[in-house]
Amino acid sequence: MRVVLVDDNAMNVTVVQEMLKRAGYRNLSSCSSAVELYKLLGVSEDGTDLKPAYEEPDVDLILLDMMMPRIDGITACRTILGLERLKDIPIIMVTAIGDSKKLAEALDAGASDYVTKPINRVELMARIRSALRLKQQKNWHRERDRRLRDELRLAREVQYAVLPQRLENEQIVIDAIYRPSEELSGDLYAWHRIDENRYAVAVIDAMGHGISSSLVCMFIASVLKEVMSKLFDPEDVVRELNRRAMQLHFSDQLIQYYFTGIYMVIDMERGVAEYVNAGHPPGLLLRSSSGEVEPFTGGSPAIGLFEGITVNKQSLRLAPGDRIVIVTDGLLDRTDDAEEDPIERLGMKLTSGGLEDYNRFPDDWREALFGEPIDGRGRSDDQCLLWIALK
Repeated sequence: MRVVLVDDNAMNVTVVQEMLKRAGYRNLSSCSSAVELYKLLGVSEDGTDLKPAYEEPDVDLILLDMMMPRIDGITACRTILGLERLKDIPIIMVTAIGDSKKLAEALDAGASDYVTKPINRVELMARIRSALRLKQQKNWHRERDRRLRDELRLAREVQYAVLPQRLENEQIVIDAIYRPSEELSGDLYAWHRIDENRYAVAVIDAMGHGISSSLVCMFIASVLKEVMSKLFDPEDVVRELNRRAMQLHFSDQLIQYYFTGIYMVIDMERGVAEYVNAGHPPGLLLRSSSGEVEPFTGGSPAIGLFEGITVNKQSLRLAPGDRIVIVTDGLLDRTDDAEEDPIERLGMKLTSGGLEDYNRFPDDWREALFGEPIDGRGRSDDQCLLWIALK
C-alpha cells in the first residue's frame, strides 16, 4: 500500500507522515511539487503519459496539496486522472482555504475527497480508508472486466470456429461474409454437401445480438450440424429446429428466444432449389441470363415462437451462372427512407457489382454492402451475407 504526499511545505509533509506511520502505513513517499509527482508517476510536464498503457501504477493513494507553485493541485489532479493508466488512483486534496468554489472545482477535477488544514488525524484516517475502499472496488471491477473481455475474445474465436469454410468445386461456390456488431454475433450460416449433386445451406438470425443471442446461435449451430446430415427436406429440417428451439426454457416466462432463417437444398442435377423461409428477409436470385433480380416468395413463422408451426416450402428453377444471395436484416436496416424497399435496394446494389466472375465475391458488393453505415455511427446489428454461385 503506497501513499504519496505532495506538499511544498516540508513541515506539513512530516506531520502527515507521522500520522500515517502511527496508523500503520509504512510505504510512504513525498514530493515537494506537482512536477516531482509527475516524474514519479511517469508523466511529462505537458501532461503526456510516458509509460505504456498496460503498466500498472505502483501508487495507491495521493494526498495532494491544493496550493503549490508552478502547477497547482487542481491542475495536477485533472491531468493525472485524465490519463487512462492513472485514472483510478484516488486523490485526496489538502487545502488551507475554505473556498467552496475551489473545493467544488477540485471535486470536479476528479478528486475523491478533501481535508482542510490544520489536519484532524481522525478525519484524515477516515477519509483515507474510504478512498482506499473505493480503490479496491475499482480494482476488483477492472479485473473482472479484463477477465470478461478475455472470455468474450475466446467465445468469439469458438464462434468463428464453427462457421464453415468456403466451398468450391466444379459445380458450385458457397461463401459468406459477416460482421458482428459486438464481440459476439447473433447471426449464423452453415452449409453441407448432402451427396454428389445436393447441397444444403442455412442462414440464421437470432433475436437481438451480443452474448445472449450468440449462446442461442451456438445451440442452433449444434442442432444444425446434426439435422443437416440426417434430414434432407427443408420442411423436416425447419420443423426439427422449431421442436428443439421450443425446448429452451427460462425461469422468466417473459423471455423467449426465437430466430429467423432460410434453409435451402440445392439440387444441381435437377436445377432446382427448395427452401423454407422462416420469418426471414427474402433471399434473392440473380439471373445471369437477364441480369434480373428475383426475390424469394412465400414464408413461414419464425422458429421458436410456436409449437407445431406450419411450414411452407418453395422452389426455384436454376440455371448455370445464377447467383443466390441470402442476408440478415442487419444489411437491410441502413436507411432512413421509410418508403424505400430494402430488398429492392439490396438487389440494385448487388447487380451493380456485375456477374462476370461467378466464383468471386464482387468487390463492389463488399464496398456497397459492408461499408460504413450511412449515418456514420457504429453498426447497431450483426451483418451477414451468404452467396451461392452456380457454375
